[in-house]
Amino acid sequence: MTTYTSVSIRTPQRIAEVAWFDDLCGGDTAFLGELDPSRRSNYEHCSSIAEEADRHGFRNILLPTSYMVGQEGIPFAAAVAHRTEQMNLLLAIRTGEIHPPMLARHIATLDHLLKGRLTINIINSDLPGCKEDPDLRYQRCAEVIEILQQAWTRDEIDHQGKVYPSFHLKTDPVKPYQQNGGPLLYFGGTSPGSRDLCARYCDVFLMWPETEEQIFATMQDMSQRAAVQGRQIDFGLRIHIIVRETETAAREHAALIMSRFDAEKLNLKNRAQDAQSEGVRRQDALRTEKADADDFVEPHLWMGIGRARSGCGGALVGTPEQILSKLQRYMDMGIRSFILSGYPLKEEADYVAKYILPHLPLAQLNVLQGRKPTTEPITPLTSAPLQ
Repeated sequence: MTTYTSVSIRTPQRIAEVAWFDDLCGGDTAFLGELDPSRRSNYEHCSSIAEEADRHGFRNILLPTSYMVGQEGIPFAAAVAHRTEQMNLLLAIRTGEIHPPMLARHIATLDHLLKGRLTINIINSDLPGCKEDPDLRYQRCAEVIEILQQAWTRDEIDHQGKVYPSFHLKTDPVKPYQQNGGPLLYFGGTSPGSRDLCARYCDVFLMWPETEEQIFATMQDMSQRAAVQGRQIDFGLRIHIIVRETETAAREHAALIMSRFDAEKLNLKNRAQDAQSEGVRRQDALRTEKADADDFVEPHLWMGIGRARSGCGGALVGTPEQILSKLQRYMDMGIRSFILSGYPLKEEADYVAKYILPHLPLAQLNVLQGRKPTTEPITPLTSAPLQ
């Protein structure tokens, strides 16, 4: 088995910021490939997922954004702020949708509502209903981030760009609760332009499931790109989890959630904006070219979810010991953030909370990096040791 030497990372502590995923885009279901009326993406269902994750001790929760039936992230985050107490909210923001100075104000207001429990997932994609030139998207995304960072760290926004020609504004109205740079910026994207954006501006590079060799190669590339900018970044992995007491039971659940999938009748995969993204194509190619008859591409990494869903198309499947061993290998590579989920969301959160969370060194990256004012120790919170 290959031993990986950790790449250059911003957070040297061997920790895990373990996040859960919320159903803002209407994907929660007991059976992949079909909509589930009992788990509709409404406020009550989505807020109950957030409350459950907070109660279980997850350190963050991803609030995605997409133009489909469901909940939109910014108003949802404001509404659910008072219903959670400990975990951060990882709010997805598609750059270009909101006038940048006002976006800075939206985010700063949320940061104060949450008393620093806010992190931001920057989305660089076509605006809904548009097919845009990638260079335009990269330029717009870069300028939005520059404006946000000026708004949060300077006395004045002084910006001149190509997409946003000229802003000269005092920043008193947009100061966030997190004073040491504002909320952490998470970013995912496979193209060279996306990687350069993250290396230049963002704090955490998010990846989707691939083989360990592929993931590590991506991390090496991103570390080199960040070093060119005089920076270091952290790494995160967005992946599903199916954990049971026996490997047989875990594999049976994987088979169960796919048991009603029929690609000829209903394929919900293509309704999402990221269905044709390079990251989804890479996962599809991995499953097509490397998977066995059961869609496993390496021990305990199952890519069958990608048949039915866009975005994250893989899951770790196995016993607690097998899953923990895999997560430990990822941490040894330098991955510090895990955004987990399962089908259905609330039920699978119970399994992960029972079998996984007590055995990981848990922490929050914004606390470790000094962004969030806190009286808590910034060393990782460790429970039972990883065997």
